[in-house]
Amino acid sequence: MHLVKVKSILSPKNGMNLYRGCTHGCIYCDSRSKCYGMDHEFTNVAVKENSIELLKEVLRKKRKSCMIGTGSMSDPYMSLEKELNYTRRALEVIDNFGFGVTLITKSDLVLRDIDLLSSINRKSKAVVQMTLTTADDELCKIIEPNVCPTSKRVRALEILRDNNIPTIVWLSPILPFINDTRGNILSLLDMCKRVNVKGIICFGMGLTLREGNREYYYKKLDEHFPALKDQYIKHYGNSYVISSPREGALMKLFHEKCEALGILHDNNKIFSYLETFEEPTLF
Repeated sequence: MHLVKVKSILSPKNGMNLYRGCTHGCIYCDSRSKCYGMDHEFTNVAVKENSIELLKEVLRKKRKSCMIGTGSMSDPYMSLEKELNYTRRALEVIDNFGFGVTLITKSDLVLRDIDLLSSINRKSKAVVQMTLTTADDELCKIIEPNVCPTSKRVRALEILRDNNIPTIVWLSPILPFINDTRGNILSLLDMCKRVNVKGIICFGMGLTLREGNREYYYKKLDEHFPALKDQYIKHYGNSYVISSPREGALMKLFHEKCEALGILHDNNKIFSYLETFEEPTLF
């Protein structure tokens, strides 16, 4: 971990990342890609030490309240958040200024801040987006080694549901020849139904690989799935989009099952929901 100062904290679409880098160790993480220009080791997380003050300044100046998003590049609830509390402090600012929030995570540490999420949700909208990749906790420990397993994430979704906080699931990535099975997809969708997620975002059955994350991913394949790297090279070469050979059948299954379960599965509609700030209800 190291501290850095930044000049701005919100993107043009009101997204923020309080950290740069991550310690979750997910073998497929696109944020490792060289195109993002990270000038330090990915696991040596840069902490944006002036981010909370910048957030206060920018929210104070905004004429209209909106949704603030976080977690697109670095998980806001990686392990160092337990001590640093940057995400919690950001939520306090968002709550105090009357904005909405949506965050993406793989961690049940989000439950620590359920009081703030509930407060924001009462005034406007707080949405937790949780990534799920495999229903198998043992496989989860291999492909996402330093974060809580799927069962704990689903339990977190259940607790969020019980506290009336809406949730969205990212069904991504689905790794060819690893978790791209009919059984895995059906199990994950059944879990989502049980905890009443509002919607599931899925851009396809596969992943993306480019310089930086490709090398790391292949290294981990050699460690955990001998000979699978050669299969990837044979099937995909240096392609950016790595689609499962079963993608057509699995996407058909995904959409049909979501429809049957009453789960929103139109990505555009879900993103529209996430981006829409809702004024507090007056009684």
